[in-house]
Amino acid sequence: MPTIETLFLLALSILAMESAASIRSLYRHFLSGITKKSLNAFYYACSYAKADYSRFMNVTAGMALKLIPEKLSQQPVFLCIDDTMVSKFGKKFENVSKLFDHAAHNGSNYLNGHCFVSAMLCVPVWDKNRIHCLSVPLGCRMWQKQESKLELAASMVSQAMPEFSGRKNVVILCDSWYVKKNLVSIVDEYENLDLIGNARSDSVVYDLQPQRTGKKGRPALHGKRLSIQDDFTLSDEKIGDYYIAVRRVLTNIFGKREAHAYVTSPKKSAGSRCLFFSAVFPERLQIFCAWQKKAPLNQTGSDRMQFIPLMLYAFRWPIEVSHYEQKTFWSLCSYMVRSRKGIEMLVNLINISYCAMKLPPYQDEAFLAYRTESVQEFRFVLSEQIRQQVFYAIFVEKAKTSIKSNAIINALKQLIQRQGYHL
Repeated sequence: MPTIETLFLLALSILAMESAASIRSLYRHFLSGITKKSLNAFYYACSYAKADYSRFMNVTAGMALKLIPEKLSQQPVFLCIDDTMVSKFGKKFENVSKLFDHAAHNGSNYLNGHCFVSAMLCVPVWDKNRIHCLSVPLGCRMWQKQESKLELAASMVSQAMPEFSGRKNVVILCDSWYVKKNLVSIVDEYENLDLIGNARSDSVVYDLQPQRTGKKGRPALHGKRLSIQDDFTLSDEKIGDYYIAVRRVLTNIFGKREAHAYVTSPKKSAGSRCLFFSAVFPERLQIFCAWQKKAPLNQTGSDRMQFIPLMLYAFRWPIEVSHYEQKTFWSLCSYMVRSRKGIEMLVNLINISYCAMKLPPYQDEAFLAYRTESVQEFRFVLSEQIRQQVFYAIFVEKAKTSIKSNAIINALKQLIQRQGYHL
């Protein structure tokens, strides 16, 4: 119980201070005023306490799944997998290393820091008579060289899957880095789990297994090798922003299991082509296209049903938005804890605080107006209320006993300074 209380206070301080610059900063400006716990108690809770933060994923997933209305209970839910990098100075942080980052803006393609593999859950909810996909980050794990990012992602999926036992369709969405056997193989372990992902354009793709000819010899395991340039016929008109081609194929990534291969191009006759794989076929999906908020999914007709799995891939984008928001507005890159466990705990507490701003507008009618507002806007309003309540509580506590003018004056100064004024 003391550890739970300490972690709760840390999450509360992140919301109240609107950042997590460091545990010392949170303690100095907020925690020291509401608790008698020492600063070391918060460091200890992050780095040494026997708290299983992997369970945070299951709790968050369970809360998000309860938001799905009864009429949308058969709609698919999506597990987005991606990784993000955090740049750090120095080498005193545990597991810090040189990492390749194609998006680095430091004049080099390499940075010194940590890589985190993260998972996000997207569930269908109502938004003004339209189906909106609410995205909630489940958790992060720091990549270590002893375990590949693919194995780390697979373990996170396995951790969360017990929460989806009653779901008809759970679909993993990932980019080309994760469309490999280490992660794809987990799809065969669960009957309700499938995968839609981007793939390398040079991935080996085969035609379906030909019918047996009756001749002697072992039958062919697959048809001829296909080229995404010559063997895929693009649609006559653009669907969304791209011309699309689709056919059933076999590929080494999925083994003997058939998959849908999608090829997209911004131009009909020329231009680069992208390849996508889907382990789920359109006929297995029960999705209300006409009610979808997102285009072009809500524009599909019977002639475009075969392209639905590819359109669902667009639901992966919120995980990129989440990484950007947490780095820019939630101090995800500012942690000063050195141990791996402490870093993971603090990063996951930031995740929890972020989720605490995503879920309430759909749980409580009192916060209904914030469904259309950004997460940061809701956090600003809530943090202001938290600080005011803390001030009133401290004021009443000091006033109950003998009047201590210095304590009251300091509390008043603290409130006024937080409101943007200075005495």
